Amino acid sequence: MSWQIQGSYFESCNCDAICPCRRIDGVPGGRSTHGVCTGVLSWLIEEGAAGDVDLAGLPVALASRYSDDEQGSPWSWILYLDERASGEQRGALEEIFTGRLGGDAEKHFPWAWKDSELVAVKPVAIEVDHQRRRQWLRIRDRVSVVIRDRYDGPQTVTCVIPGHEREGEEIVADHLLVDDGPLNFSYSGVCGYASTFDYSGT
Repeated sequence: MSWQIQGSYFESCNCDAICPCRRIDGVPGGRSTHGVCTGVLSWLIEEGAAGDVDLAGLPVALASRYSDDEQGSPWSWILYLDERASGEQRGALEEIFTGRLGGDAEKHFPWAWKDSELVAVKPVAIEVDHQRRRQWLRIRDRVSVVIRDRYDGPQTVTCVIPGHEREGEEIVADHLLVDDGPLNFSYSGVCGYASTFDYSGT
């Protein structure tokens, strides 16, 4: 199945800004600040489809954890899909974001190319706003992320998930909270990143 989605992206994790996992002034990233990375990723699809299934207007979110000290740093993650989406739409998004449809997912999604544990795929009410430097995401009783502002620094920062070829900026989270089964964490003043994305596969 051919697919293509594009839109806006933001994330936050427990690393200090600038997240050392990112490419900074062209220098490849490395070990996370604390050795264990926990975070939330958020996509808002503006245009896109998988085959004949329209995906425009749908949000997708992901909560994750990995340890740099585990062999291969495998991800444990939960995929959140919009409960308003049809079964066909949710099925297509699950195939894309798990990497099962291949394509750009194999270049941009570490959980797709590494060993990983998909804890659950959950249809939920996702409330989200990707307004620049004021992004926020809420999944009732499970996830809350609120961005405070941009990171005040001159560095050029890029991230593999939206793509190192795309412009973006380091941001700072007012708070980052996940309380969902095995993923449970809460932070304030930690790093984030915002950009756009354009993924496809055939």
